[in-house]
Amino acid sequence: MNATIFAALSICAYLGSALLIIRKFHRGDDNRAPLYLAWAAACAHFAYIAINFHNENGFNFSFVSTASLISLIVVLLLLIAILSKPIEKLGIAIFPVAAIMLGLELSFPEQLRPLHNHNWQMNIHVLTSIIAFSLLNIAALQSILLAVQDQQLKSHPPKRFILSLPPLQTMESLLFQMLGTGVGFLTISLISGFIFIEDLFAQHLVHKTVLSILAWVIFSGLLIGRSRYGWRGRTAIKWTLIGFVSLLLAYFGSKLVLELILNRT
Repeated sequence: MNATIFAALSICAYLGSALLIIRKFHRGDDNRAPLYLAWAAACAHFAYIAINFHNENGFNFSFVSTASLISLIVVLLLLIAILSKPIEKLGIAIFPVAAIMLGLELSFPEQLRPLHNHNWQMNIHVLTSIIAFSLLNIAALQSILLAVQDQQLKSHPPKRFILSLPPLQTMESLLFQMLGTGVGFLTISLISGFIFIEDLFAQHLVHKTVLSILAWVIFSGLLIGRSRYGWRGRTAIKWTLIGFVSLLLAYFGSKLVLELILNRT
């Protein structure tokens, strides 16, 4: 089957799932259809990437293709987390973003940019980087939802959507679980990068490394502050978002400038 067909099916399923989640919590029922549709969307998205991988003899790590791949990882991590954690509502934001990234990849095909080094060391670095970014992406969205919940609970009366969320304490616990796991993968990514990347300056990776280290310091400091000083609420939300912005600039800011503006690999 043509890869484009899988992409179109995935986009429709992502958007349909997000709409069904909104409808589900508006009505207050326990319909599982949104999750089934989201799994179908992720499978179709994976099939699209797998076909392109086969046709191009490897992953295309261009700007839009990388964004599409990361959005799929985020979706899969969210769907797995939903099996044990009440964070289904994050799909309202994550599924449309995945659909948009996939749509952009279809609409604006880019020059093939494979990895120059396909050894296992570089694969470890790339894989852990993508997983770390994906987990911390979910944590950032969780912090935004937590901020909205905190603000709405202070209003009288709060909206039905907010009342359907788990208690604030549970939401904060989920946030720090995501942060802890994401920081673990980010640590592996940084260590593997320092060990296996031969020349940071020649490969235009200095700014990416500095911003990634800054994000690691922010997230690690937040986890230590939570453990020792009980940081929570607005402090946790603020520093989670600041850390994620730094990581976002590290991962995509550099690719945007190098590929789309300077036209370098």
